[in-house]
Amino acid sequence: QVPLVESGGGLVQAGGSLRLSCAASIRSFSSYAMAWFRQAPGKEREFVGIISRSGAYTYYGDSVKGRFRISRDNAKNTVHLQMNSLKTADTAVYYCAARNGPVVPGAENLKYDYWGQGTQVTVSS
Repeated sequence: QVPLVESGGGLVQAGGSLRLSCAASIRSFSSYAMAWFRQAPGKEREFVGIISRSGAYTYYGDSVKGRFRISRDNAKNTVHLQMNSLKTADTAVYYCAARNGPVVPGAENLKYDYWGQGTQVTVSS
């Protein structure tokens, strides 16, 4: 089965909110740090944020700090990305990714064990 499946994407007006979900079919889900990335058309993949294995620690890219929040529910093998105060620049395909281990410095540049297929988020002006 597919290890990671994103959902919740769609069209939203600038200033609005959207909540993405990632369902994980991974053994020992709680041993994985979970991250969100995004990629806009013609642009390189961008780090959005990451949450530690227990959910106690989160770290975000500068462009989304204060607007986006990551959470996880290890009992349900899910991770969420709450996006508020959306801007047109947030338009992208959003991907969740899993890395076995703790959050460490530079985690956004490390190898991830699993990637989802992405969900489209479009923010209109």
